[in-house]
Amino acid sequence: MNTDLSFITNQKNISLKKRFQVLIKDSLSFDSLSAYFYSSGFYAVYPALENTQKIRILIGIKTDKKTFDFIEKGNSYKRPTLDFSFAETKTEFENLVETEMANSADNKNVEEGVYKFIEWIKNGKLQIKAYPSQNLHAKLYIMTFKKGDRDAGRVITGSSNFTQSGLIDNLEFNVELKNRSDYDFAKDKFEELWQDAVDVSKRYIDTINLKTWLSQNITPYMLYLKFLYEYFKEDLNLSDQTYIQYMPSGFKKFEYQRQAILNAKKIVLKYGGVFIADVVGLGKTYIATILASQLTGRTLVIAPPALLNKFNPGSWLNLFSDFNAPADYESSGKLDHILKRGTDKYSNIIIDEAHRFRNESTATYEKLAEICRGKKVILVTATPLNNTPKDILSLIKLFQDSKKSGIMEAPDMELFF
Repeated sequence: MNTDLSFITNQKNISLKKRFQVLIKDSLSFDSLSAYFYSSGFYAVYPALENTQKIRILIGIKTDKKTFDFIEKGNSYKRPTLDFSFAETKTEFENLVETEMANSADNKNVEEGVYKFIEWIKNGKLQIKAYPSQNLHAKLYIMTFKKGDRDAGRVITGSSNFTQSGLIDNLEFNVELKNRSDYDFAKDKFEELWQDAVDVSKRYIDTINLKTWLSQNITPYMLYLKFLYEYFKEDLNLSDQTYIQYMPSGFKKFEYQRQAILNAKKIVLKYGGVFIADVVGLGKTYIATILASQLTGRTLVIAPPALLNKFNPGSWLNLFSDFNAPADYESSGKLDHILKRGTDKYSNIIIDEAHRFRNESTATYEKLAEICRGKKVILVTATPLNNTPKDILSLIKLFQDSKKSGIMEAPDMELFF
């Protein structure tokens, strides 16, 4: 194997991280120019930088059109008019750091890396600047060696950003330059950009301390809000998409129905079945139809004949047509027909007027139980309990094993009821 290869691809044990670890440990200074910078890149190599005296990181900040136009206008006049763009750049950098930390793993390695980063900023060893006046796509890393070492320094340039992906994970093409002329050229260009950039070192520390999970000023109330967000995150993020996406134009959108759909979907996916059990007139049929349209696989609707009549505006046939959802339909009194045809093609079973099957000692119940076996079951009823709580148990048995249920609060439902 050629150990003097100039290309670094992150393959076959030749990663940019490993090459940095070899070169940086002997460096007097380390300069990094990258379009994107994430602390994850720093976590990966900071132990090798312990003996490096000076670290400078220059990153490109992608500005929006409004900011870019303002900067361009400022460039046409006097340099001081760029002060506002510097403030914008600092804000963009703050957002970048805040977003990265929100998405980072909250583990010891990340925490130690960030605190080391802050320590070196405070003692002057590390400085961060952001380049505001154009999109910066270059990736350049300069290692300057101590006087009397092998040569002045090395340059690595190519496709890798200073990130975990760029240093280790991605297939990249980088090249290590060893000629003095290449080193001098890269160093001069870096110095030019560095002079025009905005210092964001302090902004990094302030952002970490005030706006990330490493903050030391988190109150019990903030922890409570964070708990609520994590618990309801799926509802918050998916509520509009989940509800509106499946709602035909012209239909009224009610908040209680939206929430019912969200909750019912989580329940049916977790337990294999769910009750849609509002009182008459609140749209149980609509809720069940939208829910079925979001589940994978074909749906079979079992309902009284009157609710399968296409001349009935509120029938299941018309609603599934309105919501453009595929389904088959069968009368509650014709369960034998369903069993004769077979149920393999169905993944979801909707049972309207489900309370009619509350007595599990009947032959009709046994047929329905066979139809529902292995399916997701949606039970639609305004009166799930008619005589005793065991009415509900009978219906739950259509999708749960009563002696070994998946319901944490009642693993033995016979005993529970």
